[in-house]
Amino acid sequence: MKTSISMGVFVVSLLSSLLMDVASSRKDHCHADDRAALLSIDAALGNYFSARWTSDDVACCSWASVHCDPFSGRVTDLYFAQLPNFTGTIPDAIAGLTHLTVLEFDHLPGVSGAIPPAIAKLSNLSELIITWTSVSGPVPSFLGKLTQLTLLDLSFNSLSGEIPASLAALPYLNGIDISRNRLNGALPPLLFSRLSHSSSQQPAYLRLSHNNLSGSIPAEFAGVEFAHVDLSRNAFTGDASPLFGVAKQLQYLDLSRNAFSFNLSGVELPEQINGALLSHNAIYGGIPAQFGDVAHLYALNVSYNRLCGEVPSSLMSGQSSSSDVFCFQHNKCLCGAPLPPCNSLI
Repeated sequence: MKTSISMGVFVVSLLSSLLMDVASSRKDHCHADDRAALLSIDAALGNYFSARWTSDDVACCSWASVHCDPFSGRVTDLYFAQLPNFTGTIPDAIAGLTHLTVLEFDHLPGVSGAIPPAIAKLSNLSELIITWTSVSGPVPSFLGKLTQLTLLDLSFNSLSGEIPASLAALPYLNGIDISRNRLNGALPPLLFSRLSHSSSQQPAYLRLSHNNLSGSIPAEFAGVEFAHVDLSRNAFTGDASPLFGVAKQLQYLDLSRNAFSFNLSGVELPEQINGALLSHNAIYGGIPAQFGDVAHLYALNVSYNRLCGEVPSSLMSGQSSSSDVFCFQHNKCLCGAPLPPCNSLI
């Protein structure tokens, strides 16, 4: 028995060593197609990397901003972040990196122009991050061709137009951040619909703050397991109560500075939620007593609405930072600590 176990350990060790050797040897080599694509990208960007990318005989997998799969040796990740004097448009030559899974342009204000159609050819892409740039134009509908996409972060740019309905076709997309742009129009009703019908029930993240989006919350969103929703500073209207629910996975919700109008009295918060920012809307009814029973609700703001009734005393006895009067002021007839006593309104 001991001999058998020892032989098994030896075989596993030998296989691991061989795999590491293969990975190391492949990493030391640069696939000709990837190298050509990277040099074309650099040329389109004014040879920004030429001194570092072509000096000596260093393989492209060791070049700055480049990461390769350790076994195949193919370029999988391309990161351009916080590079001084980095200017230009996103090169079409990106399409040559056929094994790319992560593409990131981050904190590069000199990058401008539209998101190029060449990106639609990156069939293996799982994360597309273009943030804090001067990229403009629409959020292109051809992003719906990226069937492996899980994260789309286009925040802090100058994008305009509507959110394309084609994003709803992406089966694995569970994170969308297009905040701080110039978007308008309504939310695609089937956004995250593929995710909501999957057996894995991956939580969804939606951040669209600081745009000019309008319309109501799609009824279909009631079936999406959101973990984080930020729709603040838009022009949304109507009923947002489908986002709430005691059985939801919701951890953070920001609906502030819109024109939502619904009865808060029948709303329930999930027990794990830590922030519910609802200020500057037209929400009516009262604050449910259940809000005070949520152990991790550290931030609640319902100011500047049309609420009435008494603030649940349990909200004042917990760890919530919402005990500040500013989190409740400017409502129709809300009363009780930290506001004036209810009998003072009679």
